[in-house]
Amino acid sequence: MRLLILGDIVGDPGILAVTQQLPALRQRYRADLVIANAENAHQGTGLTPNLYKKLLAAGIDAMTLGDHCYKKNQIIPTLQQVDNLIRPCNLSAQALGRTSMVIQKEGLASLYVFTVLGRLMMSMPANDPFAAADAMLSTAPRDAAVIVEVHAEATSEKVALGWHLNGRAAVVFGTHTHISTRDARLLPPGIPSPEAGWDNSGGGGTAYVSDLGMCGPIDGVLGRRADRVLKHMTSNMPAPFDVAEGNPQVQGVFVELSGRCASAIESFTAVADPAQPPFCEG
Repeated sequence: MRLLILGDIVGDPGILAVTQQLPALRQRYRADLVIANAENAHQGTGLTPNLYKKLLAAGIDAMTLGDHCYKKNQIIPTLQQVDNLIRPCNLSAQALGRTSMVIQKEGLASLYVFTVLGRLMMSMPANDPFAAADAMLSTAPRDAAVIVEVHAEATSEKVALGWHLNGRAAVVFGTHTHISTRDARLLPPGIPSPEAGWDNSGGGGTAYVSDLGMCGPIDGVLGRRADRVLKHMTSNMPAPFDVAEGNPQVQGVFVELSGRCASAIESFTAVADPAQPPFCEG
């Protein structure tokens, strides 16, 4: 199976960039499925039902959400009803919405996908992501390849979760920071320092990247207008963090799976053309 996994989609520029570039990316990588983080689609924060449908029409098969999962309350019924949109699994037991999804297409192996929210430097309270990931793995369909999103601020937490899941998940990818880390690789079998009792010598086959980057305007601060962010950071005075517009790009990774393991991972960036549709339609 061949997957495209897209970084956080930020505002209208991100949606338009994905709509424009995804057909060519699917053809270039001969992708069977596309997964994307969609929690920043609505003006940089949250997702609405209409935008969920728009992203489906653009060619995205499944979507994940992070700490902004409830920023637009109208998405909650969709989050409870559809089978291709999930929120982090390690929130309160009272939190609404699906915590995992099984993606199946005829003739392809099935995927079991879930998201864990990091705890370091994150404003949304979350339970232990390591224990939560273990619990989710215990419920995974036996023949499914496991795909885990780590929506977190700290790269240390993401890397640690990568090693924790090495050999048990096919893909572990980070989101949230909107900066492509370009450390995509296949983790070697086992975990360093086996004397600590964490040896997993039968592992391997896990594709890892600390952060996918984002789909949206690169000429800004994590997708927001640089002048607005600078005003706030240099003066402490409030400023609206409007979505930027310049240099829209689509960032993510291509992953090839062989059975329940990954056999290849490659980061990519596709630069959108604002002079072409759908940017200039109308």
